[in-house]
Amino acid sequence: MAKTSSTSGTHSSSSKKKSQKEYTGRQKAAIFLVTIGSEISAEIFKYLREDEIETLTFEIARLETIDADQKDAILQEFQELMMANQFISTGGIDYARELLEKSLGSQKAIDIINRLTSSLQVRPFDFIRRTDPAHLLNFIQQEHPQTIALILAYLEPNKASIILQNLPNDVQSDVARRIATMDRTSPEVLREVERVLEKKLSSLSSEDYTAAGGVESIVEILNLVDRASEKQIIEALEDEDPELAEEIKKRMFVFEDIVMLDDRAIQKVMREVDSQELAKALKSVDTEVQDKIFRNMSKRAAAMLKEDMEYMGPVRLKDVEESQQKIVSIIRHLEDTGEIVVARAGEDELVV
Repeated sequence: MAKTSSTSGTHSSSSKKKSQKEYTGRQKAAIFLVTIGSEISAEIFKYLREDEIETLTFEIARLETIDADQKDAILQEFQELMMANQFISTGGIDYARELLEKSLGSQKAIDIINRLTSSLQVRPFDFIRRTDPAHLLNFIQQEHPQTIALILAYLEPNKASIILQNLPNDVQSDVARRIATMDRTSPEVLREVERVLEKKLSSLSSEDYTAAGGVESIVEILNLVDRASEKQIIEALEDEDPELAEEIKKRMFVFEDIVMLDDRAIQKVMREVDSQELAKALKSVDTEVQDKIFRNMSKRAAAMLKEDMEYMGPVRLKDVEESQQKIVSIIRHLEDTGEIVVARAGEDELVV
């Protein structure tokens, strides 16, 4: 009996050991692909390099029999890693750790985060992504304008716009100019600025030079600030750097944004626009923009415009863009004079 019991215990121990077998990352990936089936695996292969496909194919060919528990454990691991990656993308490292701890426990959360961040490059100032803009404003408004510009360039545009419009008037344009003329920032400078916020710091700095700022960045931010702040900043920039101000103004409202205007505003714009310029401007836009214009014209005028577009033939893209820019200039002039209202994100819809 004792011998039988010993044999049984040895078998049980061996079985347990087998179920806890450690696989390499490549082997786990191979098991994962086999488990999810050939159709989905084929779709995944489309996103892999040739050498990665060869490696995985080799690992799949070498696979031995895998029991259900091992498959389940590997699928669970992939699910947890994907979930953690999604949390990091949504709200940063701290946010991911907090949610993972609630669902998986502290140690498991730490293990998963460490595995991901060992090869993950986290965007500078990631740790303030979930910080309330009003709180952040109080924290940074006394900093040098270049420091503020660097922080805003890395923030989401909707948060950056709230902070920018609440800065003192004399600081707003300075910060806007610095964002627009910003190019690349070294890791040393980023780390130094992050140190200013070190009490909230819990992210990893990228060792690569990272690009932020530029005209597109400040345009995206200015498109979200209130009209009064935008006007004040643009006017100040016109005095300090007229060429930069003009470049920013050109990009503030693109032609396709005409769909945001109400019918009355579009009709006012149409009265100021040359029909040939309008025909050229509509050549490269989608049907939504065209339909918005046609609906705000008489049937006869719309028919004539369509006919002009048809008989105009091919038009150089440069000429189309020039016509669109002329119409955008008219729209901005009408807005500046108060004849039309351009809806902006974050503004109240009430018009009096």
